Amino acid sequence: GIELITSYVFNQAEYIRFNSTVGRFVGYTEHGLKNAEAWNSDAGILGQEQAQLESFCKHNADIYYSAIRDKT
Repeated sequence: GIELITSYVFNQAEYIRFNSTVGRFVGYTEHGLKNAEAWNSDAGILGQEQAQLESFCKHNADIYYSAIRDKT
């Protein structure tokens, strides 16, 4: 399967991450924890992240895999 991980970084430190397998945001700093709580309670934001998995990752996976196979 395909997994999408979106990391949000400020001053070279990851403060929040979305993982499509988990299906929610995880915060790593005080600010990230507050955002994770808010974003996880917003179905629209969660839906946007999951939509990226469908629209970008799955759409382009065959292209990337084909390019890798052609070079090996």
